Amino acid sequence: MRTVNFIINLSAMVVFLGGCGSKHTDKDMGGMNPQFDAYKANFVEEHWKLFPEWASGQGYHKYDSALVVPDEESRQKQSAFAKANLDSLTHFDLHQLSDNNVTDYYILKHQLLSMAWVNTDEKEYEWNPSGYNVSSYFADMLNNNYDSLDVRLHNFYLKMANIPAYYEAAKKNIKNPTVEHTQLGIEQNLGGTSVFEKDLSSALDSSHLSKEEKKKIEARAALSVKAIRDYAEWLKNLKNDHPRSFRLGKELYAKKFELDIRSGYTPNQIYNKAFAHKKELHEKMAVLASQLWSKYFGKQRKPSDKLQLIRQVIDKISLNHVSPDSFQIAIEQQLPMLIDFVKKKDLIYIDPSKPLIVRKEPAYMAGVAGASISSPGPYDKNGNTYYNVGSLSGWDKEKAESYLREYNHYILQILNIHEAIPGHYTQLVYSNQSKSLIKSLFGSNSMVEGWAVYVERMMLEEGYGNNELEMWLMYYKWNLRSTCNTILDYSVHTMNMSKEAAMNLLINEAFQQKTEAENKWKRVSLTQVQLCCYFTGYTEIYDFREELKKKMGSKFNLKQFHEKFLSYGSAPVKYIRSLMLDEMEKGKK
Repeated sequence: MRTVNFIINLSAMVVFLGGCGSKHTDKDMGGMNPQFDAYKANFVEEHWKLFPEWASGQGYHKYDSALVVPDEESRQKQSAFAKANLDSLTHFDLHQLSDNNVTDYYILKHQLLSMAWVNTDEKEYEWNPSGYNVSSYFADMLNNNYDSLDVRLHNFYLKMANIPAYYEAAKKNIKNPTVEHTQLGIEQNLGGTSVFEKDLSSALDSSHLSKEEKKKIEARAALSVKAIRDYAEWLKNLKNDHPRSFRLGKELYAKKFELDIRSGYTPNQIYNKAFAHKKELHEKMAVLASQLWSKYFGKQRKPSDKLQLIRQVIDKISLNHVSPDSFQIAIEQQLPMLIDFVKKKDLIYIDPSKPLIVRKEPAYMAGVAGASISSPGPYDKNGNTYYNVGSLSGWDKEKAESYLREYNHYILQILNIHEAIPGHYTQLVYSNQSKSLIKSLFGSNSMVEGWAVYVERMMLEEGYGNNELEMWLMYYKWNLRSTCNTILDYSVHTMNMSKEAAMNLLINEAFQQKTEAENKWKRVSLTQVQLCCYFTGYTEIYDFREELKKKMGSKFNLKQFHEKFLSYGSAPVKYIRSLMLDEMEKGKK
């Protein structure tokens, strides 16, 4: 990727940020752009044939009836596809491509390299039993409304035909899996059977299918449930005397970071930045905790140790939280207030026509994160976005209280900023509108998570929370979470950090409740690199914004920056930065 050195022209910058992007297409620019545009279209179509479930998740429903059996033959097809397309990319001269296509070129190259590496080096298909789970594919077919219910049920029926073969292939693939992923595979697959029983039954009742058609679907669903339960039982009884460690190891971790994060930083560099940022946050939090001490503790003597001081003030403030049975309700009630604030401050346009539905987290998703967003893809721009909220049902009183103190009155608001307004929900709506389908489909998780972390700070900077000391203290605590996510992930997977040391980091240095820390340990044992996305993307986005603000001064417009930044889909931040700066440079000429 070529870099651009330039001197910013302030008037050109204003035009750049105020516009909606060039109206010229890549085809208009000549060179090899027409050929590359044709190549991209063909690439995407062939990619969907290999990954029909992914296509459906992005709103492309041509292959809804297909379910790929994850056997050796399918992996060979994927490897051949990656090899052939990496070869095809070498035939394009980057000097004859537009800036937009140059970045698309690199995004596709990374995607193909990742596809090949997953099958040849990482081999997660051997050690991660939770990677085999069909429930979400079928749940999406029932929950969305892209076609008539009868048509969706017909494809549902056809897709179920491969479920027994799917799980048989999974059994053949699995070799000395990790204990943690085995247990998750059991839990999520058993939880997912409700899709084929309860959810399907409700859909059939609402359909116009004949009795005969319904019976055929129910019979195949029964076979599907049996295959899922048999797989879970097989995992329970699997003899595994030497299970693989869940720790990825330094070499695999470095490569996965490179392919997944696609940052300008190395894993070690971002780890060191996170470590330094943790120290900065502690200093800021100590000042706020000292200012708040008398409000909550009167004339009681303040602890001399700053971490103890921070912990005591946070613990006191955290007592202000909702009840267990109103957690989801509180989230639903806060979203309109966030929308009103964003509109009042004119921070970014939020399209009211894009549905956002808060729902209880489906059982097949449980066990990794307590809150998440399920977004429609660029082919289904008007589809439902779901805000999945973990349930506290069945939790004992102590565990529930610990969880609610973590997501107290202040942090629950920051969580909603992150997940919904103007975080993930907002960014993903913009991503679906991007003129580059490649950037929307094969974007960077680091950009997506980084944006959500960035807007947490941006909202408070713009006055959300009325600059209450409590809100800022809790924001810093929340930002410590993203920061320590990186420290934790890198330390666990490359430095063999123990659970004891991890819990000390999370509880005593990040001031998390025990339940939250336990959940994070579970998460780091089930994922790799993903926890680095937050701090890495946030750092890149915030630093870029501050660079532009410093150079532009009073002519910088925050809303225009946000909308321009998001117009590039979910591309890696370093590519968005390059595209924005290239466009500025051209605006000067």
